This record gives sequence, C-alpha cells and structure tokens, in this order.
Amino acid sequence: MADYRKTDAAIAALTPEQFYVTQQSGTERPGTGEYLNTREPGIYVDIVSGEPLFASADKFDSHCGWPSFTKPIEPAHVAELTDRSHGMVRTEVRSRHGDSHLGHVFPDGPRATGGLRYCINSAALRFVPRAEMAAQGYGDYLDQVEG
Repeated sequence: MADYRKTDAAIAALTPEQFYVTQQSGTERPGTGEYLNTREPGIYVDIVSGEPLFASADKFDSHCGWPSFTKPIEPAHVAELTDRSHGMVRTEVRSRHGDSHLGHVFPDGPRATGGLRYCINSAALRFVPRAEMAAQGYGDYLDQVEG
C-alpha cells in the first residue's frame, strides 16, 4: 500500500491556482482546466498526495466546463462533505489522504452508470498516462483503464 499524504514539499510545489483550488477550496474558471479535453487513457491522481482518484474510462463530457467522471477509481480515496457555501447546499469532494478540495458531485450524470457527475477541477489533479502507470506505482489500476 502506498503512503499517500500531504507534505510541506508537495504544497510548496503547487502553482498559485493549484494552491487556491486544493488548499482554499477554490474553483478554476470553467473551460480553462488542463484536463477538460484530455482523452488519453490513464488515471487522475491528487496533485498533493498522489492518491488515485479517477480513471479515464469513467470520464465523460458533461458540457459543464470541468472534467467530469461517473465514479472514483478508488472510493476509499474520496471524501464527500456537505458544502453550504455560496448560498447553496452541495456535496463537496475532497481527497481522503491529501485533504485536497477536488470539486463537487451532482446527481445529474449518466443514468446508465449510476447517475453521478463528479465535477472536478483540473488544478487538483495530475494525469498519469496508461503507459506510465506501472512505472509510477499505479499498476494495480491498469485493469480499470481502457487499453
């Protein structure tokens, strides 16, 4: 089992936008995220802790302006909390080990895959291409990524 955690070095390496999103529960502007249009096979991990969060096989185009996924690749790595900010009640999504703010989950995703839409900020993620997954320690998840 890998040691996924938040470290001072990981926080220091964040860009200002990554820090704002992950550490201050911010949101990147819609349509601007690095991974919005990524179609390559692989997984998305927490930019802070490295814990695996989402697989490219579960990514879909929701036309909301942020990368969207139908489910986490490892449910134990995702925490869902009630968010009452901005005069709304939403479900915030955070990484379990890194405690990074990732985005929100909504009940308007594809019905065929459970009906959820995990709307996630690219700034909270690092993409690991399928070809690099084993070398980077994510080989256990290759069966969850399209070949």
